[in-house]
Amino acid sequence: MRARGAVGTFVIWILAWGGTVHAGAPTPFTDDLFVDFNGLRDELRDLGVDIRFGYTSETATNVQGGEKEGVTYDDQLTIGIGLDLQKLLRLDQAKFQMTVTDRNGQSLSSVEDLHSLQQVQEIYGRGQTWLITQFWYDQRYLGGMLDWKVGRLTEGEDFAAFSCDFMNLTFCGAQPGNLVGNYWYNWPISQWGTRFKVNITGFGYLQIGGFVANPNYLKQRYAFDFGNPPGATGALLPVEIGWLPTFAGVLEGSYKFGAWYNTSEQSDVFENTLGQPLVLGGGKPLVRHGSYGEYINFLQRVTGSSGSPQGLSVFLNATAADRRTSALDKQVNAGLFDTGLFAGRPLDKLGFAIGGTHVNSRIATAERLEDSSGDAPVPVQSSEYVAEIFYGAALAPWIELRPNIQYVRHPGGTSQYTDDVIVGLKLSMNF
Repeated sequence: MRARGAVGTFVIWILAWGGTVHAGAPTPFTDDLFVDFNGLRDELRDLGVDIRFGYTSETATNVQGGEKEGVTYDDQLTIGIGLDLQKLLRLDQAKFQMTVTDRNGQSLSSVEDLHSLQQVQEIYGRGQTWLITQFWYDQRYLGGMLDWKVGRLTEGEDFAAFSCDFMNLTFCGAQPGNLVGNYWYNWPISQWGTRFKVNITGFGYLQIGGFVANPNYLKQRYAFDFGNPPGATGALLPVEIGWLPTFAGVLEGSYKFGAWYNTSEQSDVFENTLGQPLVLGGGKPLVRHGSYGEYINFLQRVTGSSGSPQGLSVFLNATAADRRTSALDKQVNAGLFDTGLFAGRPLDKLGFAIGGTHVNSRIATAERLEDSSGDAPVPVQSSEYVAEIFYGAALAPWIELRPNIQYVRHPGGTSQYTDDVIVGLKLSMNF
């Protein structure tokens, strides 16, 4: 009875304090990644409380490329609490999630001027401060067939979701946020929104969402504001269909097809209000009423056995954004994960990926016009290509060291700059 009382006191304290944890990517940790604290976590879960702490750091140096060689370090602390409201309050199939994050450090891409379109340390950015990352209520109906979530959400946790095992942003998180990050906000930024999902037995699911489009969510003054900041411009409306097959009884797959529409007004990247090229005619950009895009996310396990984490998986992600309003209009990547490559290291993971980010060809046309006008020449942009390989060494179930090497071909989408070679180290600790 004394032990149960101590747990109850701890639950009350943590509820009063605030804080389930995600380190880096908006991907839930599996249970075996956490220290159990002599049964305390199991006891809390029996009560309906799941408390998690995570720490991730990314250190990188450019051994080639950039204005000069340097080293930068970024980190993220994540604290959260998940409540099973069925256990706590007898609300059938209901749960609540609150997560806060704190980011610190510097970006190698900026400090050493790598000229890259995508950051070589994905964990950097969106304000080096404490942020409200999740504050939502989830309710299921009809035995889980219908699933409704509402509150402060990150769009990439439900739509176009992908892990952040790699360190280059090209291969991290929901791809739309890498192209249209001015209105699609990935982890750790959240905004008020809702998601309604229909789970279809034997197929997968269909889901739609609605999120407040508001650039002021990015401002530090509103980072820890639970309200809706002034300045809303419209709504972001994503839809996704997911096919979740299992082949040979053990090889799980995930095939997601999605699209989005942003009702906000956006500036055209090329034309002014008179229909002329901005770079020659000047004036104000033509205003477009709404913007859109589409994506696919494929992940397929190709080897392995049921109930075991070991095995090889392959993936393909591709996104296209509205060419009228997006400076970056395409991103594609593909790669593999191999867990338990060596018999004596069952939790270690090898990852390899290649990908590219394309600069809108309308931007390239504007750059050619600028060059032909006789002004100072500017580089004409096309595509930036990235390759990354990492090996994740599980020192314990709750701590992993992940050295990696990145190669960035045509940084900034142009051959004007030296290709970047980045050596990095990612550390993850989950409690």
